[in-house]
Parts: sequence; structure tokens; C-alpha cells
Amino acid sequence: MAPEAPYPLAGGGTLRSASLVHYLARHYDLDLIVFRERGEPDPARPLPPGLVRRVTVIDLPVHSRSRAARALRNTARLVRRIPPLVDRFSGFEREVAQALEGQSYAIGVIEHLWCACYGKQLAPVCERIVLDLHNVESVLHARSAEVAPGADRFAHRVFARAAFRLESALLPCFSQILTASESDAELALKRAPRARVTVYPNAIPLPPLRSMRRDEAVVFSGNLGYHPNISAVRFFRRQVWPRLRQRWPALVWRLVGKNPEAVRRWTSRDPRIEVRGPVCDAVQELAHAKVAVVPILAASGTRLKILEAWAAGLPVVSTPLGVEGLPVENGCHVLLADQGADFAEAVSRLLESRDLQQKLGQAGRRLLESRFTWEKAWESLDL
Repeated sequence: MAPEAPYPLAGGGTLRSASLVHYLARHYDLDLIVFRERGEPDPARPLPPGLVRRVTVIDLPVHSRSRAARALRNTARLVRRIPPLVDRFSGFEREVAQALEGQSYAIGVIEHLWCACYGKQLAPVCERIVLDLHNVESVLHARSAEVAPGADRFAHRVFARAAFRLESALLPCFSQILTASESDAELALKRAPRARVTVYPNAIPLPPLRSMRRDEAVVFSGNLGYHPNISAVRFFRRQVWPRLRQRWPALVWRLVGKNPEAVRRWTSRDPRIEVRGPVCDAVQELAHAKVAVVPILAASGTRLKILEAWAAGLPVVSTPLGVEGLPVENGCHVLLADQGADFAEAVSRLLESRDLQQKLGQAGRRLLESRFTWEKAWESLDL
């Protein structure tokens, strides 16, 4: 069961879910329950032929993506002390029951805390149930509170406490919990001391390394509507980009990913900021830039945007939090900086040196090939 379809492969959530789908399909006949926005394309259509035996689609009610509508929804969540998206995917017990009727499974896997409430429904028809935690939501909100402005700071604090209560109640119900990093595994064990917790690293299918024309550009990728990415764009726009813009008159800052309207206030009115929006092949798009920037200030799990940059042979400049959970060495695999001036200087070092670009890009690609392909990540699983 997944809150979003694993295909097409666009974004960190779908890449992680798809990796598990492919692993499970190698060992089992696989049924998929997936949610979609009403009116969106059939999520079964882009799945590779033969990957899944049966797909059940649950349509979500239409809701507006405007700032006013989001503010109203989050206000309601604050009043009810419900973390974001948990309410979005709850209340579909009847549809889930219909999908499970008459079935019997060796294993049931649920993606994200957002759908963990359905573990109670899966348990009677599954020999064991597994929760794949893409993030530890309580930590994600607590860290977001540290960098969010004004009322958003208060909201994230409330959501952090609500998510912690939910994690403490739901995680012990699962036979096994998958996390993206060792630090997240430790946190999961605190919520569910008797659970079996396995570190299943984020990974991507390994693409060929292509020789591409490198534009005079730095690139940031990800779901631009995801609040850690919004805070990253805000930080880069205010504290890093003005320095780079002045020092490098031809430089372009390129943003790649869905929901570009969420960051429009920081990307408009500057002709040297390019917003590409969603693309079919993120790795190929990243490969046209010279440097990937990951100015993440709030996060949990690990960043697939870094893996995609390494897949493109691209050097990465990141905050220390951005590389959390990845076995990197500053100056070898990435350059690290957590202040605006230092971040801009690290990017400039790379723009000045083609040799340093190649050194870091090649080291990142080697680390990806040795640790973070789907095949390598599957070695950690015994589902």
C-alpha cells in the first residue's frame, strides 16, 4: 500500500517505493493498493508489464493547492493535532477492506507513516506487516520548526508532538520497520523497542554515465512543494544566490521538480533563475549543470537528490544536514557548508576548478555504484 504511485519515477518517494516494489515482485506475486488525486491518470498504466498482479486505486477527494486552501487545511490540523497528510490518507477503511476481501498474503508492506493506520486492516490477512518509514515525521517537523518563520514555526512544533504520539502508537503494531538511515533506525527503536528495524538505504536504478554539455548553471532538484525543499530554496535565494549572482555574471540557478508554484515568490523577477518544473529524466537534466546544490536545513532520512546528482557525475555542495545518513567525507565526495557565505564560497571553488568538479563528481559516482543502486540496497533486505 502506497500513498502515491511508484511510477513514473519522479521524486524521492516514488523512487524508494518503486525499489521495494521491484524487490518484492522478484519474490512474490504482488498486489498494489495505491491512492491518487481524483482525475489524475491511471497509476497502473506506467507500471512495467508483469510487475504487479493486481492494482487497486483509491481516489482522493479533490482539494485546492492554493496558499489559502493549504493554510486552512493546516489550521484545521493544528486544532485537531493531526500531522499533515495523515488526515489526507485516512478514512478509506471501506475501500481497503474491499481490496483485501478474500485475500491472504505472506507479507503486507505499507509506505509512509501517513498510511500506517491501515496496518490493523492488513494484519488479519498477512502473516506479517512491514512499515517503510521514508522519514521520521516527528523529527522532520521538529527540525523544520528550527528554521521556519513566524506562525509556521509554531505549527511545526505542534505537528512534531502529534507525529511523535502517532509514531509511538502505530510503530509497535508492525512486525518490521524499514528506515533510510542508522539514525532513523535508532529513533524508530525508541518508539517501538520490540520491533525489528532494518536500515534499507535510499537508492536509484543505476543509469549510464553520459557525457553532456555543462551549462554555466547550478541546479537544485526535488518536489518544490515539499516544505524542507521550500526552506532550502528560501535560504539559497536569500543568503547564497545574491553572492553567486554578483561574482559570476553569467551563472544561472536552475530548479527542477514538480510543484514549482510553491516557490514562485523566491524565483520570480530574476531572469537568471530558471524553473524547469517536472522532467521525465531528472538525472539527464541535472547533468547539464556544473554543480548540484543541496541547501537543506530540515530533513529526515537521506536525500535522493544527492544520489541523482552523483548518477549524473555532478559535484555536490550541501549543508551537513543534507548529507545526513550518507557515508561522505567533506572535500572527497561533497563540499559542506551551513552558512550562506561559506556555501557560496564552496560553490565558487567548484566553478573555478574543473579538476575539482571532476574529482568530486567521480567520487560521488563511485560511491553510488558501490552502495546506493537498487541491487546494492536489496542486499540489506530479507522480506
